[in-house]
Amino acid sequence: MSKHLTKRAEDYSKWYNELIVKADLAENSAVRGCMVIKPYGFAIWEKMQAELDRMFKETGHQNAYFPLLVPKSLFEAEEKNAEGFAKECAVVTHYRLETDPDNEGKLRVDPNAKLQEELIIRPTSEAIIWNTYKGWIQSHRDLPLLINQWANVMRWEMRTRPFLRTAEFLWQEGHTAHATREEAVVEAKQMQEVYATFAEEFMAMPVVKGAKSESERFAGAEDTYTIEALMQDGKALQAGTSHFLGQNFAKAFDVKYTSKEGKQEYVWATSWGVSTRLIGGLIMTHSDDAGLVLPPKLAPIQVVVVPIYKGEDQLNAIFDKMKPIVEELKSKGVSVKFDDRDTMRPGAKFAEYELKGVPVRVAIGNRDLENGTVEVARRDTFDKQTVEQSNLVDFVSNLLEEIQSNLFNKALTYRNTHITKVDSFEEFKDVIENKGGFVSAHWDGTEETEDKIKDLTKATIRCIPNDVVEEEGTCVFSDGKSTRRVLFAKAY
Repeated sequence: MSKHLTKRAEDYSKWYNELIVKADLAENSAVRGCMVIKPYGFAIWEKMQAELDRMFKETGHQNAYFPLLVPKSLFEAEEKNAEGFAKECAVVTHYRLETDPDNEGKLRVDPNAKLQEELIIRPTSEAIIWNTYKGWIQSHRDLPLLINQWANVMRWEMRTRPFLRTAEFLWQEGHTAHATREEAVVEAKQMQEVYATFAEEFMAMPVVKGAKSESERFAGAEDTYTIEALMQDGKALQAGTSHFLGQNFAKAFDVKYTSKEGKQEYVWATSWGVSTRLIGGLIMTHSDDAGLVLPPKLAPIQVVVVPIYKGEDQLNAIFDKMKPIVEELKSKGVSVKFDDRDTMRPGAKFAEYELKGVPVRVAIGNRDLENGTVEVARRDTFDKQTVEQSNLVDFVSNLLEEIQSNLFNKALTYRNTHITKVDSFEEFKDVIENKGGFVSAHWDGTEETEDKIKDLTKATIRCIPNDVVEEEGTCVFSDGKSTRRVLFAKAY
């Protein structure tokens, strides 16, 4: 397969899809709308998962696992949630196949094996989890209950795109129960902060923290807190959400606790999640026309060593020289690959690791052996320099930190120069169509105005920023009164 990629400026969507395949992250599967995540792509997810899991446990959460299938009666119990996901549900109706008497060698659904109650393949797990919590929560001593699960879910999307929107995807979903409203709100906001910290410190992806408008909230939530990122094509990406669910699920599933005063009270709930769409965000925040660009903290291979040699003797000499250096890097927690494959030329290896976004490449040949040097190339800027072998470990350790920081600062500069204040609808349309990014505008607070703006421009309210300053103004569309600006954008 040719490694050449479509240029981002020519066709951003095509570039994205090609990059996923050519960088060996994922491929389409035999199931419509579902992808196969290949080992290199899954290694990125595992690094994300490990860091997030550590952060969840540091904030007091435990992991559990709940069934994939949800009885329809449970799914229907919280009406807003059921209504919000109904059109995306896949439903199991039978439990057995049989040989088709009219079509030899084929199978058909056994008409006598119809389930007494249909089962929903979870699009989200609130229903099955809150039905379970009813048995787990009796007293104030059982609270707070702080549970997370790593799982897959299915949402029968009509238009799919690898990582960003697939019928089945991997995610984590936290589900917590609390004695008071205040505790639940603190929890929901705390998890928004956890997600923002992860996005910025590990993904090197700057985010805006804020609350969703009522029409954009999670189905069944009283408030949804979000982190919104900006991709290189000027579109926003909802990168993680945390929901204050009030007592809606507690009342739907009759989850009560006995307070210290001996009263029966409904618990207060949250849920929160991020998914493999973070990999899509990672790709679109940093990558370029040469391929994937990975922040070192999430790169499966942080440093690759490519020996340039003629004959086995030279290879062995290079290997002997680099082995203690590689071991020292590994002892410092750096993932290193020594690529001694004899089936590819060094130039082809360089191109492969560029495409796969490996942050640092070290090349060493016979002359380097004699001089006690190596060539170090960084993926983010393509800069190369000669480095003393004796100084390589410290140099690479510092360089990885520098690359991580540089990627964040580059993305932050792009994001900040693509937040545009507007005060008229003509300006609004011009920025959305020609510049892209976030548009900071006054909004009258009505769903009607929100819907009309979406119909006319395809831009939605991404969030009401946490740090928004109260400011008297006039709605950009309706001329109605407004007390603060919100962020609009076209979004994935």
